[in-house]
Amino acid sequence: MLAQAERPTSTAKQRPDAVFPDLRPDTHVPHPLHAQDRVWPETNCYVDLWIEVLQALGAPPEAVLGFTVRQDFEGDQFTFFKFPIPDIEAVTGADIQELAIFENPEDHVAVQVARGRLCLVEVDGFYLPDTRGVAYGTVHGKTTIAVNRIDIANRRMEYFHNAGYFALDGADFDGVFQRIEGPDGRRPLFLPYSEFVKLPPMRQARTDLADWARRRLAEHLARRPDANPIAAFAERFPAEAALLADRPFDAFHRYAFNTLRQVGANFELLASHLRWLGDNGSAARQALQIAETAKAAQFQLARAVSRRSFDRLGPALDPAIAAWDDLMADLQVRYGG
Repeated sequence: MLAQAERPTSTAKQRPDAVFPDLRPDTHVPHPLHAQDRVWPETNCYVDLWIEVLQALGAPPEAVLGFTVRQDFEGDQFTFFKFPIPDIEAVTGADIQELAIFENPEDHVAVQVARGRLCLVEVDGFYLPDTRGVAYGTVHGKTTIAVNRIDIANRRMEYFHNAGYFALDGADFDGVFQRIEGPDGRRPLFLPYSEFVKLPPMRQARTDLADWARRRLAEHLARRPDANPIAAFAERFPAEAALLADRPFDAFHRYAFNTLRQVGANFELLASHLRWLGDNGSAARQALQIAETAKAAQFQLARAVSRRSFDRLGPALDPAIAAWDDLMADLQVRYGG
């Protein structure tokens, strides 16, 4: 048994029960990137989680957002944008590796947490109480959490998810780790994709962080899409919206999340990145224009589906299309040379 083999004895040095021992769900304050007055207070589970983890590590998440210039339209969705692991490692000094799951996943997680390592695990949002009113107890779907504290004996866990830090216990603990016996009386082996974060012994802030962020933005900019991705999406938007009219309403939410929310949230984060770099000019305004246009288009999409009238969706994204062209031209002048 992994957990048994790794448990400290009475003569061993006591290991931590949490990677960040001072964190508590009832006192955690989300990062300003998750403020409710933003156009898109939440983005996607992986990015939102890392924003909170980077804050816990004492690193500014805004410094690591240059990758957002690379978002493309992938034919049926916008890129599910994620912090590149090399960028996180460069800013924090962490080493992020895949965690192999070959026994009960909670045992692997407990071993790593006891070694001071944060564990990122894909789980079913159906069992996460922080998703109450959205998925908790109603909708099955994968999402990523970062486990900071785990107590297997008492079936309790504290974790980062989306825009906050939360706790769960009891039946939710069993559900997250699929600790449920099958018809044959045996527990099926649950093998989620997992990563673990090995933190450096001494956490020191980079003295060249702004210079590094500018260089990294230039590198990401060189890999931006060749053609305007919002224009490519706009060509398909009215026809795809029409198909939603005859489908259950949850299809609307899935479509909007993977298209309008992803592009809108992505470019609002780019605006925050540029402002963190001290660039409060036209580039930041154009990025924010994309975010605001995507939010307005999402409301228009909901009305169009409800009324079964899609003619007005054609020009809905025109301001964002123009903003993307102007934004990329501006960034090329400022950072691409």
